[in-house]
Amino acid sequence: ALLALSWHEFNKYELNCYHYSAVVAACAKTSMWTRALQLFSVMAQKEVQANAIIFSAVISACERNYEWEKALGIFSMMTLSKVELDTISYSAAISACEKGSEWVKALQLVSEMA
Repeated sequence: ALLALSWHEFNKYELNCYHYSAVVAACAKTSMWTRALQLFSVMAQKEVQANAIIFSAVISACERNYEWEKALGIFSMMTLSKVELDTISYSAAISACEKGSEWVKALQLVSEMA
């Protein structure tokens, strides 16, 4: 997935959030969670508008690697970016809190969802 993204960049194709979200999701499912965060930063630098899918994928990448604080930071960025918080993003953030034994924060998120 990273190779395909690099190829597209090298050939000057205009990349959008769907290209990045596929690669971020692939990185999130492996041990390459830091690469997922880097790609998310690259998107911002290139002014590629992130959507709920990419935000949720990055939150999940952090969650899978017990980085609950980073996950909540990304979750907060969704609101600042005016991206609608959905069930998937809430679930990923709640799961990150659970893995970090941050039960109070997890319950706060559950109550926000309601």
